[in-house]
Amino acid sequence: MSAANPPEPGAAPPRALLFGASGQIGRRVVALLVARGWQVVALSRDTRPSQHGVEWRQGTLPNEAGSGADFHAILSCGPLDLFSHWYARASTGQARVVAFGSTSVHVKGDSPDAAERDLAARLREGEQRVADNAIARGAAATLLRPTLVYGAGSDRNLSRIASLARRRGFFALPRDAQGLRQPVHVDDLAAAAVAALARSDDGVRAYDLPGGETLAYRDMVARVLATSQPRARLLLLPGPMFALAARLARRLGVHDAGPAVLARLREDLVFDAALARRELDYTPRGFNPTADMFAPPS
Repeated sequence: MSAANPPEPGAAPPRALLFGASGQIGRRVVALLVARGWQVVALSRDTRPSQHGVEWRQGTLPNEAGSGADFHAILSCGPLDLFSHWYARASTGQARVVAFGSTSVHVKGDSPDAAERDLAARLREGEQRVADNAIARGAAATLLRPTLVYGAGSDRNLSRIASLARRRGFFALPRDAQGLRQPVHVDDLAAAAVAALARSDDGVRAYDLPGGETLAYRDMVARVLATSQPRARLLLLPGPMFALAARLARRLGVHDAGPAVLARLREDLVFDAALARRELDYTPRGFNPTADMFAPPS
């Protein structure tokens, strides 16, 4: 049986261990797996009651996450570095692995911001740690790298922009915020994860997962603001004026975006989905947001 098809009548359901199940991607992956007949064991810091198709295991990564034995698949939808350390120590046999990282591994390695360089290094090391241990165990592993994630209301990028704009009635950007972006919906990422489970090949594969539309940063933000009622205004400021306003807003605690983040508003961050389209049947949607996609999860 593959993840794309339900189990045969009378057959024991396949078992998946899932980390990050309460996060924006993890929740959607859990729902897809349960709908396809999987029995999911999901890790949580807090005690949670079991539900149809889902058993909650209390613990934390990397040292208190329990055993990885007797699972058909192991999925990580949370921090890759923490998962990679657990995976390196856990006994998982040849369970197929699907782990989410980020395209930040490509773009933040030479950032002027030390924290961003550290993030890129942890992502790179986490990918390598998962790959090395999967190869040593003869297990197949798939590494998935999303771009700007949206759709569940809990991302720290577009949902934060929507929230700030709702409260203030406007959002400001420099006029030249024309760097290209490819926002990707959480449901498209969940579908890619389940498709990766359905593959029968061995070895380690890695896929960049951009959204289905490429657009300028300021146009992306304009579409986000258009979902608010009343509609928030997009203020396009001259570069020096925006820089001054951004520094003031940071001092007041309005946002925490540093100079490296603001500089990237003018840079193209574009990734190729051809491999994922070919091997995972990845068909991400265009960017047509609605207000519910940025509403905080209930």
